[in-house]
Amino acid sequence: PQTIKALKESFKLDARTTALLNAVTNNNTKDLAFNRLMFNKYNDIFNYKIKTKGITNQKQSGRCWLFAGLNIMRPAVMKKFNLDKFEFSENYLFFWDKLEKANMFLEAIIETKNKPFDDRELSLLVENPVPDGGWWEYVVDLMDKYGAVPKSAMPETKNSSNTRAMNALINKIARHDAIVLRDMAKRGKSATQLRKKKLEMLKTIYRVLALHLGVPPEQFTWRCEDKDGKIVEGTYTPVSFYKEAVGVKLSDYLPIIDHPIHPYGKHYRIKYSRNMSDVPDIDFVNLKIDRLKEFALKSLLAGEPVWFAADVGKENDYKEGIMAVGIYDYQSLFGIDASLSKADRVRLRDSTPNHAMVFIGVDTLGGKPLKWLVENSWGTDRGNKGYWTMYDNWFDEYVFAVIINKAYLPDDVTALFKTKPITLPAWDPMRDMYR
Repeated sequence: PQTIKALKESFKLDARTTALLNAVTNNNTKDLAFNRLMFNKYNDIFNYKIKTKGITNQKQSGRCWLFAGLNIMRPAVMKKFNLDKFEFSENYLFFWDKLEKANMFLEAIIETKNKPFDDRELSLLVENPVPDGGWWEYVVDLMDKYGAVPKSAMPETKNSSNTRAMNALINKIARHDAIVLRDMAKRGKSATQLRKKKLEMLKTIYRVLALHLGVPPEQFTWRCEDKDGKIVEGTYTPVSFYKEAVGVKLSDYLPIIDHPIHPYGKHYRIKYSRNMSDVPDIDFVNLKIDRLKEFALKSLLAGEPVWFAADVGKENDYKEGIMAVGIYDYQSLFGIDASLSKADRVRLRDSTPNHAMVFIGVDTLGGKPLKWLVENSWGTDRGNKGYWTMYDNWFDEYVFAVIINKAYLPDDVTALFKTKPITLPAWDPMRDMYR
């Protein structure tokens, strides 16, 4: 009672607090905290832009990593075929990603068959068996194995654009299969027998995916009109189209991450972070944020878009497409300082990478970046017709990963990838992109 009394007495309804109470109870808090003085300084001028056209839309799905991965390849494809616009089929690779993740999950269940359900790794696995999320490495591995197709060869469906119902069903099936496999293991069945049963389970998953997303083409004819009015036509397999359209070694693009709770200058790998059972878990080199900016700037000035991952939910004005530290001034509104360092935000799970986008431009002064031009995959209704302006201070605080062609990395960085990686647990905050 004394504590409650003290709390009540600390809240004084003076004139300012009464006015604030009336304002807050009758308005959206973000609107009240919006920093108008900062917004008045905003402009969308960039002194370097990579030419691209068309904003993609992942809609109600967690496929940002895939959209961003395919979006960085679009400018080169448009240039190669002299096209005004182009889009890969995200649905095609999404189908195979889901199937591979289902297989990965069932393999992990076999690996952990003797662990109790309250084991931390196993609990994490069954929490979301076949999620939408992912990393750049997933794009690389999927395209290496399955190729790619234009959007017309496997267009979006209702369920690729809104994955909630499909995911609920697939996760239910996967958890059922997990119980079956663990029961078989308890009865003494061998790993060979478990994997034979797993194949039957994957047939069911394949069927469910095909009914929701369509059947991936084995061969297709692609026809389009180039900028000169000439009809471009060809018959391809997904692998042959990938080799002709993309034509670069995607494994040359390496992940550089600012993971502030671990020592810098080290090579790391995160357990159970892969989407395929037969490839390594994702790895990265951990460097300070200034190095990430250095390499991103170098790539952009060389004409290469940059895939990156960030905490998109923080200090982001969705209406105008502005990412800037202080764009919402809660401290002035409430008189409260709730600031945290980037490292503490990661430790407390207040901030982790949860969205992937693409840098396609930069505005510099004296060779230093002032702001970055971002291509998002949320359609044209959000942001500045689908584009965002990221101020450099936002990059410092909320960007976690960039993917850089090794041609733009110094030898001391590429050498780190050749060192034995330190394995981080499956519950490391950087694995959150998978979920």
